Amino acid sequence: MTEKVICGTIGDVMRSNPVVQVLGAIAIFVVGATMGTLYTKVTFLEQQVKSGTVAGVQTNNQQPAGGNDVQAPPTPTTVDVKVTENDPVKGDPKAKLTIVEFADYQCPFCERFFTQAYPQIQKEYVDTGKAKFVYKNLAFLGKESTDAANAALCAKEQNKFWEYHDYLFTHQNGENRGAFSGDNLKKFASEVGLNTTAFNACLDAQRYSAQVEADNAEASRNGFNSTPSVAVGKTAIIGAQPYAQFKTAIEAELAKAK
Repeated sequence: MTEKVICGTIGDVMRSNPVVQVLGAIAIFVVGATMGTLYTKVTFLEQQVKSGTVAGVQTNNQQPAGGNDVQAPPTPTTVDVKVTENDPVKGDPKAKLTIVEFADYQCPFCERFFTQAYPQIQKEYVDTGKAKFVYKNLAFLGKESTDAANAALCAKEQNKFWEYHDYLFTHQNGENRGAFSGDNLKKFASEVGLNTTAFNACLDAQRYSAQVEADNAEASRNGFNSTPSVAVGKTAIIGAQPYAQFKTAIEAELAKAK
């Protein structure tokens, strides 16, 4: 008996066997259709994220939260945020109303709040002595977020918290892409006029890590799991909502305080 030698490529087999050709064509069609569907879905979701229709979901089930066109997470029915003597405060400390923002310096929606609603809140209510504004960290987007939070609190040691806070929000450049690297954070300190020797020592020691963690815990205690989250007195507002929504809440809380 002559031994039959099997050799050649898959292509040779397909060309010589009609059944294999048919099965191969079906397999190619199925794979192609599946990949096409997946590509369409991924492209659609990417377009939604880029347009601000949805917020990116984090692996720890937190979101960088929504703007005025984003479906925000459920809003806590009532909040009771504890403000400590270590928290940065803008405005009259004796103001009747306290507004507390929980934010992440890398969050694009926090930057939106910073440029849109926040200036109007400051002008109409903080600068006039009707309310004081407190900043707390909800730093969850990565190492650059916690480093930036530490850096801002280091700046607070030199009475430059708000200057540094503003500088961070005007120098975002994507999440964890180096915009808030240690070297850049130290460079920012020089830009806002800080004593860089003292600042650098503070940042290198991560002196305020415990406070950043305490802020995150306070956010969680009040049901805040996205940024920006703002407590207007006892009223919670989630996301970079229009100024009108903040104004309505502020006026209602001020009326209660009379």
